[in-house]
Amino acid sequence: MNNSQQPALKPVKSILISQPKPPEIPKSPYQDLVEKYKIKIDFRQFIQVRGLAAKDFRKQRINILDYTAVIFTSRNAIDHFFRICEELRIRMPEMTKYFCVTEAIAVYLQKYIQYRKRKVFYGAGKETELFDLLKKHLTEKFIFPCTVNHKDVYTEYLKNNNADFVEAMMYETVAADLTDMKGKIGYDMIVLFTPTGVASLFQNFPDFEQGDLRIGCMGGATLKAMEEQHLRIDVKAPTPESPSIIMAIDNYLAKANKKK
Repeated sequence: MNNSQQPALKPVKSILISQPKPPEIPKSPYQDLVEKYKIKIDFRQFIQVRGLAAKDFRKQRINILDYTAVIFTSRNAIDHFFRICEELRIRMPEMTKYFCVTEAIAVYLQKYIQYRKRKVFYGAGKETELFDLLKKHLTEKFIFPCTVNHKDVYTEYLKNNNADFVEAMMYETVAADLTDMKGKIGYDMIVLFTPTGVASLFQNFPDFEQGDLRIGCMGGATLKAMEEQHLRIDVKAPTPESPSIIMAIDNYLAKANKKK
């Protein structure tokens, strides 16, 4: 079957989320889907994250304290930014502004800073929401902790608006080893979150054919990577109807698993 053709809706009984299992405190939103639709959801990370050593970061000739604002799009970025700061014995000033894609990422900052005493701004997952926040603060000097070979809509926005910013490569993402899966997905749906995750899919499953497998997509960069591989995208976020991937999956299951 051509990947571009939408198959007839079939019930989804199992979903593979290509991320680590989230903490169940008090309860994961994925667990709500399990209970609501009586389905199986498993978690398996498709990528590995490796931090760059401080000596390699120094080669970029970036002085972190030259910048007045930090942009975070993931928890990995937060972890490796503050790891580099610690290794370089840098303490971020209290006046530093932090811009995060979602509230969950913003709250994660509490691991490293006194959240209530800092200037933290966040959106609800939509790219345009972070654009609007950045637009109000374009006089700041931004540092954007990111992966090696980074491509992102946010840096394009900053470039197009002549912002003073730098991409600080602090970690890299590579495909995880999934050989124990023996070349088979074995689920009705798989959800991918990064371009590296898409690359990992084809690296680990060289004979991959989508067929009736439903594929979920989170984020514009991931969407582009999927389109380049000619994948059929059945579930995607963010959209006006589904700002989060949880909501996108929920909306799809409401139709696909509807009792007849």
